[in-house]
Amino acid sequence: MSQYRVKFLPIDKTFPIEDNETILEAAMRSGIHINASCGGNGACGKCRIKIREGETRSPAHPKIAQWEYDEGVRLACMTRPHGDLVVEIPFESQVDRVALKKRKGPSHILSAIDVDRLVQGWSVDPSVFKKYVELPPPSPEDNLNDLARLTREIRKTHLMSDVSVDFRMLKTLAATLRKADWRVTATIVLTRKGYTLINVEPGNTEERNYSIVIDIGTTTVCGQLLDLARCQVYRRTQGPDNGTQECTLAETADYNAQISYGEDVISRIVFAQKPGGLKRLQEVIVSTINGVIRELLEMSGIEVELVSHLVFAGNTTMTHLVLGLDPKYIMMSPYTPTSNFIPPVRAINIGLNVKDHVFTYIFPGVASYVGGDIVAGVLGSGIFQRDEVTLFIDVGTNGEIVIGNKDWLTCTSCSAGPAFEGGGIKFGMRAGSGAIEQVKINPSTYEPMILTIGRAKPAGICGSGLIDGVAELFEAGVIGQNGKFNRDLPTARVREGESGWEYVLSDAAESQIGRDIVLTEADLDNLIRAKAAIYAGCKTLLDSVGLRFQDVERVIIAGGFGHSIDLERAQTIGLLPDVAVDKFLFVGNGSLLGARLLSFSREMLKQTERIAKTMTNIELSNNPAFMDEFIAALFIPHTDENAFPRVIEQIRNKKEQVEPHV
Repeated sequence: MSQYRVKFLPIDKTFPIEDNETILEAAMRSGIHINASCGGNGACGKCRIKIREGETRSPAHPKIAQWEYDEGVRLACMTRPHGDLVVEIPFESQVDRVALKKRKGPSHILSAIDVDRLVQGWSVDPSVFKKYVELPPPSPEDNLNDLARLTREIRKTHLMSDVSVDFRMLKTLAATLRKADWRVTATIVLTRKGYTLINVEPGNTEERNYSIVIDIGTTTVCGQLLDLARCQVYRRTQGPDNGTQECTLAETADYNAQISYGEDVISRIVFAQKPGGLKRLQEVIVSTINGVIRELLEMSGIEVELVSHLVFAGNTTMTHLVLGLDPKYIMMSPYTPTSNFIPPVRAINIGLNVKDHVFTYIFPGVASYVGGDIVAGVLGSGIFQRDEVTLFIDVGTNGEIVIGNKDWLTCTSCSAGPAFEGGGIKFGMRAGSGAIEQVKINPSTYEPMILTIGRAKPAGICGSGLIDGVAELFEAGVIGQNGKFNRDLPTARVREGESGWEYVLSDAAESQIGRDIVLTEADLDNLIRAKAAIYAGCKTLLDSVGLRFQDVERVIIAGGFGHSIDLERAQTIGLLPDVAVDKFLFVGNGSLLGARLLSFSREMLKQTERIAKTMTNIELSNNPAFMDEFIAALFIPHTDENAFPRVIEQIRNKKEQVEPHV
């Protein structure tokens, strides 16, 4: 077997590559991100690269035009080396992390302080805490062993009941006590079994107690570093109704490196079944989390030794993969995960770069497709405390939906597909620089006006731009309710392309990628199917508990996608129900909200477990009612105009305003 070298541009890094490896496989192994929505089977055409030097073995592919192939454009997943290579990863195939940090939500997103106040009546009382003790040194009259001496003083000084001990702490206990002249700080965790002593530090470090909370998303991993000691003081001095944002020392995000192995959870479960697949997926997500942890520590200037606690929230598949648990049966009927409740895990046992005394609390899940991230969202949004009937929707690759209040909670999940993340869309991309995020179409000339993230030249279209664009095309009469183009319009923007009829959003001369950026009928069909799944899931869930949309008193939209979604545009295409706008509340990353609360408060730990245990899951995969609702929703906004009266009236009014000028 021959081994060659491949240099990746523009990062200018060189790695070995075997002659039987594809360029995508070599990139994955080397930690180089190339967009690959389909997991490397050639279906999506997203992993475009350009061969700058060297020879390859690569067949022609329908996703690559002949003129592009002649210029060296290839799909990374279909290309193998025939010697040393220099490969350029074009902008459209790169993962743009900068946008994760720079984007700010529009005005409909609650402020950080308001979000923090969604949950009432809790105090900062972490389940992992520190206590300073001064011990009398041993003497002939008092020659009690070191551990018994320490636990005696903890019980006496801090009025605590029996304290058990983590064995690892014993290895350094004797030396630490003597080095510190018997003045130490004990780190203690409260579990179901009582108090456990997990670490001892020299001196008084009570005021240096930090936690890291992580939302492990399918696409992104978000983290915050929290000052638990400062928050206790802040809430005590500023009042219990004040938020905890003052206690957040750093926040960052990165793309989940697993995206190179598949855009959605199903493709990753399939990859996990390949030889070495599960191990590889576990390694790359742990690597991403370690990068987030490292960056949080660098941003805050906090030493890793001072981190006492980790909290993870993720969907069921992400939870399995980070722990190295086989997710195979999540996608097989009757859809049973290995476990919904995971006991606290020693962080170093899963490869996390923190000290060996740190344990990770992982949010419990409910079912295969309603995971800990949704339990965290219900916790963070305060649904479990309120009388009002609330519909909670987390819009993403999977649409997770909850209906209920403080007395009852029912949930479900439906597969929306990756369209909202730009997957399955010819020129779809994640919300990075150059992504079209807003679209307006002149109803008289059918000419578009577009805005991109970072105001850069267009490189593709992200989920919010897709919703905007489809709503505008529909209102302007460019497409009908079935998502098909009106082919008789007096505009060159609507044309028949290589893969069917399409609408040109941006000419090649205006784009970053040197190609026309278009929306195709296949793109429209993917979006319509995605929005139909979300709407049908909501409708079926409400029907199952005997409610209508009019009975819902509040609608909470969660997830990173909520930061950019335009409510009225989402209602226009039938993604969100046609209820009063003032009923909607956008909370952003609800999963991270819940993780923060759990880290701050042991009471919230109890509430978390109660929520997970009492939530009733409705399975939609074999539900005839869901299929009926899904088919009915495969139109814009819906086959039943009575379900969207405001939207229909608005469209009619716009048409009346335009017609005199046509």
